[in-house]
Amino acid sequence: MRISARADYAVRAVLEVAVRQGGGPVKAEAVAAAQGIPHKFLEGILGDLRRAGVVDSRRGGGGGYRLARDAAQITVADVIRAVDGPIVSVRGERPTGLEYTGTAQPLLPLWVALRANVRKILEGVTVADLAADALPEPVRQLAAEPAAWENP
Repeated sequence: MRISARADYAVRAVLEVAVRQGGGPVKAEAVAAAQGIPHKFLEGILGDLRRAGVVDSRRGGGGGYRLARDAAQITVADVIRAVDGPIVSVRGERPTGLEYTGTAQPLLPLWVALRANVRKILEGVTVADLAADALPEPVRQLAAEPAAWENP
């Protein structure tokens, strides 16, 4: 599975907005500078996040971006879906929409299981968890496994 630059930037941008919004709306320029995200690329991402209801925006001198709802109600999966669509797809289709025949039949439950596990992790981590550096224990345990950091 690959996490696109768009998805990575989106999660970083939402996290940056979450930790800074106590002082009012956060300017896109500030997010871009803090996270090293190209400003033009970030503007497109923020537009997608706004249309998906993850962030709100306000124009003008005191304008910028805020989370559209509490950080504890926004999952990493919400953010990724807003900019990239379905979390796991095979050739652009959801695994549940695929059909295999013959010797390839065992692939379908494999892709569905992969999708279920990825969703379980990404839907189980909120922006509030990230902002507090408090990942859920099951995620911490997976990340702590030595083999998790190795490339086969």
